[in-house]
Amino acid sequence: MIFIETELKGAFIIDLEERRDDRGFFARTFCAKEFEEHGLKPTVAQCNLSFNHKKGTLRGMHYQVAPAVETKLIRCTHGAIYDVIVDMRPDSPTYLSHIGVELTAENRRALYVPEMFAHGYQALTDKAEVVYQVGEFYTPGYERGLRYDDPILKINWPLSVSEISEKDRAWPLIESVKVGTES
Repeated sequence: MIFIETELKGAFIIDLEERRDDRGFFARTFCAKEFEEHGLKPTVAQCNLSFNHKKGTLRGMHYQVAPAVETKLIRCTHGAIYDVIVDMRPDSPTYLSHIGVELTAENRRALYVPEMFAHGYQALTDKAEVVYQVGEFYTPGYERGLRYDDPILKINWPLSVSEISEKDRAWPLIESVKVGTES
């Protein structure tokens, strides 16, 4: 695996290191030892699959607070998505900064999402499928979220939103809560 640290400390793009031959290729997609060597949490508590019928579908922006903070390893296995993470660590020099990464079935990239980062994505194709490896069990009482269109974040989503859940549409604006520490 090839680990590329982003400008948000602890967040990595992970590319495959393919071993090719006449049959195709082989590549490792996860190794606890390599994750630890890069300072990443290698725990996998749950694996999730998300399927999106229509391009433009938006999911997010979700995160969990202590004591149930999550890490995530996100990979698009069919189609393409635009994946966004936001630093929610109040003491971080990049607090409320975000990055966006295109993950596709063709580029086979993954995005490692550290603890206390909000995560969301937009499907760039119909029938986009996403696999999440999550480092903590989902705990509804500790789930939080951000509005995908919060003016403070200024996220430039590539498409108009075609589908979004009522829950994701209703997250509060940052100016109305003390983000990252609310209970």
